Amino acid sequence: MTDHDEKGPSNFIKHIIDDDFRNKKNDGRVHTRFPPEPNGYLHIGHAKSICLNFGLAREYNGLCNLRMDDTNPSKEEAEYVASIIEDVRWLGFEWDDRLFYASDYFEQLYQYSVQLIRDSKAYVCDLSADEIRETRGTLTSPGQESPYRNRSVDENLDLFQRMRAGEFEDGTKTLRAKIDMTSGNMNMRDPVIYRIQKSSHHRTGDAWCIYPMYDYAHCVSDSIEGITHSLCTLEFEDHRPLYDWFLNELNIFLSQQIEFARLNLDFTVVSKRKLLQLVNGGHVHGWDDPRMPTISGLRRRGVTPSAIRNFCDKIGVAKADSTVDIALLEYCIREDLNRHAHRVMAVLKPLKVVITNYPDEETEEMEAINNPEDLGAGTRKVPFSKVIYIEQDDFMEDPPKKFFRLAPGREVRLRYAYFITCVDVIKDDTGEISELHCRYDPKTRGGDAPDGRKVKATLHWVSAEHSLRAEVRLYDRLFTKPNPDDPRDDADFKMYINPDSLDILTDCRVEPSLAGASAGSRYQFERLGYFCVDPDSEDGKPVFNRTVTLRDTWAKLQKAHKK
Repeated sequence: MTDHDEKGPSNFIKHIIDDDFRNKKNDGRVHTRFPPEPNGYLHIGHAKSICLNFGLAREYNGLCNLRMDDTNPSKEEAEYVASIIEDVRWLGFEWDDRLFYASDYFEQLYQYSVQLIRDSKAYVCDLSADEIRETRGTLTSPGQESPYRNRSVDENLDLFQRMRAGEFEDGTKTLRAKIDMTSGNMNMRDPVIYRIQKSSHHRTGDAWCIYPMYDYAHCVSDSIEGITHSLCTLEFEDHRPLYDWFLNELNIFLSQQIEFARLNLDFTVVSKRKLLQLVNGGHVHGWDDPRMPTISGLRRRGVTPSAIRNFCDKIGVAKADSTVDIALLEYCIREDLNRHAHRVMAVLKPLKVVITNYPDEETEEMEAINNPEDLGAGTRKVPFSKVIYIEQDDFMEDPPKKFFRLAPGREVRLRYAYFITCVDVIKDDTGEISELHCRYDPKTRGGDAPDGRKVKATLHWVSAEHSLRAEVRLYDRLFTKPNPDDPRDDADFKMYINPDSLDILTDCRVEPSLAGASAGSRYQFERLGYFCVDPDSEDGKPVFNRTVTLRDTWAKLQKAHKK
C-alpha cells in the first residue's frame, strides 16, 4: 500500500481500497478506468471522474485504462473519440497502451450472451419497445412476463443467431436477461441485453447489426479488463445489482462497482444531451465555445489543466449529491493564473489622451514587471509617447465623491510611467468626449514623485502609436439562473440563457509585446482580468477571450465565513 494520505485527502473510496488491501483482495491490485461514451465532448463533470480514476491509480501505484463505451453507433462519432483523447491527455493523464473500446469486445460479448441463453438466463423477445415499457410494471406493481419468456434454449439460440445475421428489422426483436419481473428494482425486470440496430459503427463499420446495451457491455468490459474498482456516479447505484448479476451468472472476474456523487455546478448544465441542444440550436458557437462547461471550451477560454485538477481536489469525493458554487472554480482559475500569467496592459474601451507638454517626436521605454508573484519572470519594455489611450471608465467629467480616477484638474499615476493632470476636455459635435488634454510631471518617471506627494489612483494605458488593435471577447456565465435544469421547473432550460453572456469589443488596444502571441497564451490584463489568445487571431489583429475577472467572490465568501 502506498502513502496515499500524503498525496491527497482521504475519502470513502480510499477507505474501501484500504480495506481491500487489508483483506488481500485482488492480490493488492488497483485497476480503474475512465469509460466515456463517445457521443459528445467531455465536460467539467467528466473532469472530476478523470481526476478520480487516474488519481487513485497513481496514488496506489495501480493502472487506469481509457475505454470508449461505444455501443450506440447512431450517436457516436470518431470526432468525439478524438476530442476525448485530447481532453484527457491535456488534463495531464496518460494510459500507456491501455486505450480500449467496448467494440473491441463485440465478439466476446456476443459469445457471453450465447452462454446466458444456454444457461436459460436470456431469451429472445418479440415485444416492441413500447410493449416492454408497458409490461415492465411500476415501483408499486410487478411487471408482466413476456409471452416469449419460456422459449426453448434451441429456439433462442437460433433466433439470436438470425438476429446477428440481419434477418430481422430494427425493433422487431431483442435479447433480454431472464431475471425477475416482480423485483423491487426495476433494472432487474428482464432488461434488454441486445437490440437490432442496422447502423454503421465508427470502428466496426457494418460488421454488426445487433449491439449490446450499456448495462451489459459496461460491466463485462470491466471484467474483461480486470478492473478492480469500477467508479461511477450515483445514478448507477440502482444498476449495481444488475452489474453484479451479469458477472456472477457468467462466472467471470467480479469487478466492484462503487458510486460517488457527480459534479453539479451552479449556473451550468452538464448533461451531454442538453449541451448538444445548445450546440445544434446555435445558442453557442460549437462544443468549444468558451461559455460551454466542456473541457475544450474551458481550454479555449484560457483555463489551465492545473486549475481544473485543483478544483477537483477541493470539491472532494462524496456519496451525496450537492451543487458546487461556480465561484470556487473561478477562484481556482485565478489562483493558478495569478502565479503564472504575465501582466500586460490593454485598453478595452479607448479614450485618447494627449500629453500637451510631452515632446512631439519622443518615445520612451518604460520597464514593466511581468509577474510580481514570480520575480523570475523578469521585466519587459513598454513604449510611452505623447498620445496614449486610457479606459473610458477611468475618466469622469463630473465625478462623484468616491471616484478617485482621472477628472478635470485631478492628478493620477500612469502605471510604470508618470503622474498626469487633466487640463482640458475635448468634445465632438454631439457633445461626446473625444479626447483629453493632460500635462505630465517629468520628475515622476517610473510612477513615483520625488517630493513624496501621493495620488489616489493608478491607471493602465497604452501608447497610441505603438499599440495593436485587438478584438476582445468578454465572456460571462451562460445562464442567469443558478439551477437552469432544475427538474422541478417545467420551463425549458434554454429560457435561462444569459443574453449578455458574450460581449465582443472590436476596437481595443493592447501593448506591442503581444504581437505574435500564440493561441492559448494567457495574460493578466492589468486591472481588467485574465485573458487568453483565441485561435481566431490573425497576424496584426489578435483576438483575446476573457478567462475570468479579477473579482474573487469565493475568497470574499471564505473571508466572511471565517469572521
